[in-house]
Amino acid sequence: MKHFYFAFFLIILLFASCAEKMVNVEEPREDITDYITISEPLISRDLAEIKKDSTLRAIMVYSGISYFLYRGEPMGYEYELLQRLAEELNVKLEIVLAHNINELIDMLNRGEGDIIAHGLTVTQRRMEYVRFMDYLYLTHQVLVQRKPANWRQMKLHEIQKELKSDPIELIGETISVRRNSAYYSRLVNLQKEIGGGFYIDTISGELSTQKAIKMVVDGKIKYTVSDNNIAELNSSHYPILDVETPISFSQRVAWAVRKNSPELQSALNEWVKKMRKDVDYYVIYNKYFKNSRSYRKRISSDYYTEITGKISPYDSIIKHHAKRIDWDWRFLSSLIFHESRFNPNEKSWAGAVGLMQLMPRTAKELGVTNPRDPNQNVKAGTTYLKQMWERWEEIPDSTQRIKFTLASYNCGYSHVKDAQRLTEKYGGIPTLWDRNVEEYVLNLMYPEYYNDEVVYYGYVMGQEPVDYVNRIFDLYDHYKTLLPE
Repeated sequence: MKHFYFAFFLIILLFASCAEKMVNVEEPREDITDYITISEPLISRDLAEIKKDSTLRAIMVYSGISYFLYRGEPMGYEYELLQRLAEELNVKLEIVLAHNINELIDMLNRGEGDIIAHGLTVTQRRMEYVRFMDYLYLTHQVLVQRKPANWRQMKLHEIQKELKSDPIELIGETISVRRNSAYYSRLVNLQKEIGGGFYIDTISGELSTQKAIKMVVDGKIKYTVSDNNIAELNSSHYPILDVETPISFSQRVAWAVRKNSPELQSALNEWVKKMRKDVDYYVIYNKYFKNSRSYRKRISSDYYTEITGKISPYDSIIKHHAKRIDWDWRFLSSLIFHESRFNPNEKSWAGAVGLMQLMPRTAKELGVTNPRDPNQNVKAGTTYLKQMWERWEEIPDSTQRIKFTLASYNCGYSHVKDAQRLTEKYGGIPTLWDRNVEEYVLNLMYPEYYNDEVVYYGYVMGQEPVDYVNRIFDLYDHYKTLLPE
């Protein structure tokens, strides 16, 4: 009888231990809303305020689908759509990066952004805190699991025997997902549907779905959950993955705005309705969710920044010479991207050569023997930038002085001096680039200005240096956001 009681006691202990690891079917140990601390908007800012401010602030997450850097260029499904939305609304786009997916709704309601531009699954719970626009696409959730290590030597039915092909087979297993995700909510509901429990391992909100999938590939976790389009894309790169087991019906994926932003929601609905009639809408989707060859190439690249932290093959050279002239290497990288897209053999129609597009005369004056040599080119280019910087010593503000320097690098110091004299003549502020000297650089495209008595060097295609300055600063914003020091 003693042996019976001892065995019974062990069984009770074992059951209790398992119970602690199972999410209770009736009372989930945590809920999606446990990580939302701000239930109502703290500011009032709708479409009218956004247009008045001329800036749409979009809250995003750094991921290999939504927003990332590849070979120095910002890319992503959400990012490309946002560019078209900003153009439609005639506003500037400003990216606000969330470091943790759990922060998205709180950041929105605090007023840190105007829109959550991330693929959120539309759920009743989330609708208590935000307004969703009309959906961007439909998806369903699937189980992501690893095939046996020797799967290539196995027959199909042997592989399938080793895999979970029905959600009911997950009872007693461990599945790892982010806390404040639709995947977590779905797993809680799934337990009720199958009448059994499994352990939900809540991983960090800083982990993207793709990183969770990579953890399955590496054997660090056994199972995770993903939207089927993301899962299929990853399985094309990691054939050891199986993503064939569905665990949900179709679900809507959309962006969100604050509950007190009905005008913005309405504008988004009109925009997406219009976009669905445009071929670009489908081209962008296919580019990021269907083009598996492009995805594999990107993931395998040394210059896919999310994984490697690199911008270009020349980061070490750029860092060295940026430090030599006391510039942020990410800012110098932005300039070089716009000059040559990091192609050391680039040659312009005007004869400029190499990473920093040195003109032959400038290269010769700076002692360059081979302008296609990255080190020689960047060394000379940064020396020239330093010379331009020193010539604008009368500009008191360092940011404005950099803009004068960039414009001079692009179209020549003398043309910028002409624009400065025009600014002073017509009552502007000659030491301010923004909305002052830049306006007269643009005006140098017209005879009434380039023939003015204070203009010594004549016509210049002013749109080019103005765009050049803006593009470099815009790209630098991306580099700072995605590659913090």
